Amino acid sequence: MNDDTSIIPDPATSGEPGRQEDAAREAAPKKRRGKAGAKAAAAAIEGRIGYKFADPALLVTAFTHVSALKPATRHRADSYQRLEFLGDHVLGLIISDMLYRAYPRADEGELSKRLADLVRKESCADVAKSLGLLEDIKLGAVGAGAGARLRKSVLGDICEAVIGAIYLDGGYAAASQFVERNWLERMRKPRRPLRDPKTVLQEWAQSKGLPTPVYREIERTGPHHDPQFRVAVDLPGLAPAEGVGGSKRAAEKVAASAMIEREGVGGSSNDS
Repeated sequence: MNDDTSIIPDPATSGEPGRQEDAAREAAPKKRRGKAGAKAAAAAIEGRIGYKFADPALLVTAFTHVSALKPATRHRADSYQRLEFLGDHVLGLIISDMLYRAYPRADEGELSKRLADLVRKESCADVAKSLGLLEDIKLGAVGAGAGARLRKSVLGDICEAVIGAIYLDGGYAAASQFVERNWLERMRKPRRPLRDPKTVLQEWAQSKGLPTPVYREIERTGPHHDPQFRVAVDLPGLAPAEGVGGSKRAAEKVAASAMIEREGVGGSSNDS
């Protein structure tokens, strides 16, 4: 009897390696596309900020919120916060240098007031918004609504983190060029009076015969160590205005500023 079984391939043994090879071939292009997409996104950001990183990891970290880190290995040092700390101080030094040179007759008090206005979180957020950085912030699974509010609340922090990243990657000169490009026109504008928006709103309400504004917490989101507060301010006859911040006080000031801007009240600065 002839044994022909040896020439018939066994699906249980010969098919599996084939499927594995097919899967590997399919996965490789996807991986390459993922890397290519990340590089393209990074290049787009670099184009908007006007700086190309030698170390792309610094750029990634500058846009990474702590919520985007893997829970098992999460460490705040891997988020943008350390770069924000550095960038805050680098920005202060560069702006101080710019002010010192631009206003040779200004005294220390005048320079300090101008510095405070230019380096406040809202000024940094304005710069980041003008560069289109809002949607580049990397968040974890926080929900669409909460994510949009969180992005807006940390936009100023992200701008400072970018400055810190540029400083580490390219030194003081590179960071200075970025700051000068984005702050020079702001520095030349007449300085706004640094007044607490809650005080401005209260004084305006009193001038209109209205009671003292009432602030109420709407929600608190985020982890215990990094909370986000949403607060509304109420005045009779007016629609409430809302604000988001890392503390109740910060959120109240943002809410007051929102109502001030909506009602056309002048003379405030949301200085934190």
